Amino acid sequence: MLVLLVAFAVLPLALPWLMGRLGPRGFFVAALVPIIAFVYTALQTPRVVSGEVLTESYAWIPSLGLSLSMRMDTLGWLMALIVTGVGALVMIYCRWYFADTTKDAGAKSSKGAKSSQGTAGATATAGSARKKRVKPGVGMFAASLLAFAGAMYGLVLTDDLIVLVMFWEITSILSYLLIGFYHARGASRRAALQALLVTTLGGLAMFVGAVILVVQAGTTSLSEILAAYTAAGSALAGSALINTAIVLLLVGALSKSAIFPFHFWLPGAMAAPTPVSAYLHAAAMVKAGIYLIARLAPAFAHSEPWRPIVIGLGLFTMLLGGLQALRESDLKRILAFGTVSQLGMLTVVLGYGERNSALAGLALLVGHALFKSALFLVVGVIDRQLSTRDIGELSGVGRQAPTLAVASMVAVGSMVGLAPTVGFVAKEAVLTSLIEGGSRPDAVIPLIGIVLGSVLTTAYGLRFIWGAFWTKRDASGEKMPQTPWPDPPMGFIASPVILSALTLIAGFAAPLLDVAFSGYADTLPSAGDEGRPYHLALWHGWEPALFLSLASIALGAGLFWFAQRTRSIPRRILPFTAADVYNACLRGIARVAVWTTTLTQRGSLPVYVGTIFVVFVAAEGTALLASPEWRLSFDAWQTPMQLVVAPIMIIAGIVAVRAQKRYTGVVLVSATGLGMVALFATSGAPDLALTQILVETVTLVTFALVLRR
Repeated sequence: MLVLLVAFAVLPLALPWLMGRLGPRGFFVAALVPIIAFVYTALQTPRVVSGEVLTESYAWIPSLGLSLSMRMDTLGWLMALIVTGVGALVMIYCRWYFADTTKDAGAKSSKGAKSSQGTAGATATAGSARKKRVKPGVGMFAASLLAFAGAMYGLVLTDDLIVLVMFWEITSILSYLLIGFYHARGASRRAALQALLVTTLGGLAMFVGAVILVVQAGTTSLSEILAAYTAAGSALAGSALINTAIVLLLVGALSKSAIFPFHFWLPGAMAAPTPVSAYLHAAAMVKAGIYLIARLAPAFAHSEPWRPIVIGLGLFTMLLGGLQALRESDLKRILAFGTVSQLGMLTVVLGYGERNSALAGLALLVGHALFKSALFLVVGVIDRQLSTRDIGELSGVGRQAPTLAVASMVAVGSMVGLAPTVGFVAKEAVLTSLIEGGSRPDAVIPLIGIVLGSVLTTAYGLRFIWGAFWTKRDASGEKMPQTPWPDPPMGFIASPVILSALTLIAGFAAPLLDVAFSGYADTLPSAGDEGRPYHLALWHGWEPALFLSLASIALGAGLFWFAQRTRSIPRRILPFTAADVYNACLRGIARVAVWTTTLTQRGSLPVYVGTIFVVFVAAEGTALLASPEWRLSFDAWQTPMQLVVAPIMIIAGIVAVRAQKRYTGVVLVSATGLGMVALFATSGAPDLALTQILVETVTLVTFALVLRR
């Protein structure tokens, strides 16, 4: 694991050069590391499923107790598979996404050159065409994307809490670079900065919470910290310090996973290239917060602040994102708000803190990574081929691109919970786990919220399929002409097709997933009075969860039909959005900064020096008086020399301040310096005395020469 982490760190350094040599094919080289990491992780499946925990450690900063310790248990194994597997497919997809469309023209010109100028001229022209195949900045993009995959790989496998926070912030910085790829566009720059500020702010809060836990537990090992707090149980329920740490850690997790009130940065990040949206905002980066919630749940799910925050904000985010997705006409923004909604659902399920919901949450985690990344890549194909994502400009694409349409329908079917996809398995498991929670409010409210969220998921899922592939009608009811569709290369659509097919394969492999995921689920207490463990399966019979699922799908289809028939768009509940609040906060901070600067930067050196002196005395005095070891002791003098020199120095200093002539002030200041020479010499510090003599002599000579000129 550590060797792979080093490979993730080293190869990006060479990628810009390789991309310049190989063109878009350099993405195949970039995909090698995540492919190797995926194969390695997959080969560890028998050991992980059997309950073994794989560990590696390297002492990094022994004096601080920090080490690069890697720990692969069930949760880390699953996240590593998602990060590396989806990452490899996205990088392969980038080979065609970033291919320069001018290469065909270059190839044609090379043929013409061959016929008129000979083989040498054709070779030169073809070589020139090859150099144009890589757009500016793509080499740095490839390096950033691979480095991000490595940071996520380290984040989900590290066992050191402080190192985890470091990987956390690295992903924020790299996502800033990736989202801002189109840096010439103002929207891209603003979206990148917004994502960076929001996630970094959450990361700083998370760091404070991590430090509190480390100090309280006496170790940076995440597994040891969680084991200690799990064993302590209810003894820590009333600890205000631990509750504060939990809240701060949740702030970091919620900001990273775009949970309300931090949800607004994710739709804005759609200004990034589509591969970034598919990887960072569907499968990897936004899963970091979900991963942290799942990692902390066995120890802290039953603490006082956990459920109100996780369940309350998760449900609200799910409904808010689903409603907003119905208002969008851009395919990518439909998926973006749908992702916000699904992340809210994942937060509720994995943060619920019980065995069956945890099992369902891992199935949902896998399903979401597969179907949402597939749909984002489909949008990338449509945008690349047609230069539009507006559903009002697309008509009849499904008949011309049946493979892409079928892959999208399968992915959307998994998203809404249709059999036999993994989404169906996960959705039925989620509903069953909450039904078995009984009549408690913390089970009934999530159940109702998730059913309502599923209705919205079906509605915006159908809106996506209709908007991308259906034949539209204009205002008069006539069919719109088909949008011309140039067939993309097979390699371009391979990644979304593979991801979509995996949602079906995972659905049929539900019993195997049950065995694999039980290692994590069994670390949480069972739900319900009977404590009956749930098992993932494609068919559980005619049970309440199935009927609730079918009802939500039917209601969602009805909501979509009603919205299309009436052409009504849900209005905003509030006259402002979270993005408006964010912009208002930035403007407020800028105004406060200007006011503070105007107040403090007056251009007066005495004011600056006086401020520094007052702050220094106040800070040191406060620390001195607050110390329990502080003792007050006065001595009249330590040596007789002090009685002679100190009054002279004091008088010279006072007269220097009041002197009217600069030269007089310089001489008097030097007198105080020479007094320090006498004090140092009689206090056993001859070296300081000699240094002070040199300083005073050079200073006096310099001032004298300057003032003479």
